Amino acid sequence: MTGPQRPAFHEGQVLAAADLSATVAYARGPAARHARHLHEWGIAEGLGLVTQPRTDPATGARYVEVSVSPGIAVDGTGREVVVTEPVVLRESDFDEVNGADQLTVEPYPVFLTAADREPDRSAAPVSCSGSATKTRVEESYQILFGRLGDERLVAEQQPPAIGAPPADPPVRWLILLGYVQWTDGHFSGVVTEARGVAARFVGVRADTVSAASGALTLRTAPEAQEGKPALVLSGGETPNLVFGLYQGGGTVAPLMTVAANGNLTIEGSFSGGTQTGSTLVVSGTATDGMLLPLPSGVTPEQVADGRVVLHVHLTPRTPPLANTALYSPVEATVDADRRLRCRVRLYNPKADPDSAVAEQPGAADFLVVATVTATNGGG
Repeated sequence: MTGPQRPAFHEGQVLAAADLSATVAYARGPAARHARHLHEWGIAEGLGLVTQPRTDPATGARYVEVSVSPGIAVDGTGREVVVTEPVVLRESDFDEVNGADQLTVEPYPVFLTAADREPDRSAAPVSCSGSATKTRVEESYQILFGRLGDERLVAEQQPPAIGAPPADPPVRWLILLGYVQWTDGHFSGVVTEARGVAARFVGVRADTVSAASGALTLRTAPEAQEGKPALVLSGGETPNLVFGLYQGGGTVAPLMTVAANGNLTIEGSFSGGTQTGSTLVVSGTATDGMLLPLPSGVTPEQVADGRVVLHVHLTPRTPPLANTALYSPVEATVDADRRLRCRVRLYNPKADPDSAVAEQPGAADFLVVATVTATNGGG
C-alpha cells in the first residue's frame, strides 16, 4: 500500500499529458479528502425547490412550475456540485420515471448528482498526432427524479476508501434536494421532508471549535434573523453562556444565562422529566384564583395516589404603589386543588385620609417542587 503521490519535476524534463493530469489529480485529492473527512456531505448553499404558479392553457387547471435554485453541494466522495443558474424541472422527465404510477398524494424525491461533460466549445488546435482533442472537462450536474421510497437510497450510500480522490462519473452519489407532488400530469407542490427523510445539509466534524474574537455563536440560519434562537459562548471579563433570541439590531436577548460561577438565570419557567427518586421543579407568577401548574411530566393522578409529593413556596408580589401608599399581604396559600389564594391590603392616607383599607386580589411568585417517590412502583 502506498500513500498519495505528489508530482515532481526537474529542468529539461519532457512533460507528457499524464504528468499534467497527475498534477490536477493531486490537487483534487486533498480537497476531496478534506471535504469528505472534516465535513459532513450535503447542501452547502441554495439548491431549494422553488415554485411558480402556472395555468394549463388546454384545461385551465392550476399547477406549479418547479425549479432548482442556484447553489453548491458536496457529495459523499468530497466532490463539489455547482449549479450556477436556476434549473426548471421538466415534467416529461418526471413522467418518464413515475408516469405509470397510480394517482397518489405522496411526494416523489428529487436528487442531484455530479456529471462530467464536454464543454460546448470548439476542439483545441490539431495536435502533433493529427487529431483535434478536447482540453477541458465541464464538472456539471444532473437532476434526477426518484420513485416513491427511493429517498432511502441516500442513507445506504457508502463513501470511498480513506485515501481515494473524488469519485468521477459513472460513479454516482445522490444528494436529496426535496420532494415534488404530482397531480393530473403536472407538478402541484413541493415539500422538504417526506416519510421521515429530509434534505441533508453540510456539517463539520471537530472536537474543538475556537473563536478568534472571544465569542462563539451558534445559530439556526446563515444570517442573524429577528426572533430566531442563538447560543453565545463569551469570554472576556464576564464569561458566560447565553441562550436567547435575536433582536432587530442583531443582538441576542437572553432567555437563559449560565455565569462563570455556575449561577443559572432563566426568563421563563423551569421544568424537567419524571423519574423515580427525582425532583422536578416549575416556577412562575400567578394571580389569585389561578391553578398552579405541575412540573412537566407530572400528572394529577400521580399526586393523588402519592407517587409524587408536592412542596409549594409562595412569595407575594408588591403591586405598583404611590410613594405614600401602604401595602400588606393578607393571604398567600394554595388549597388542595393547587389553586392560589392571594389577598393584599392597600391604604393611602395622603391620597384620602378618610378612605378605608382596601382589600383586593394579589399576585405571587410560585415555586412548585415535585418529589417522585419510589412507592407503588412510582416514576
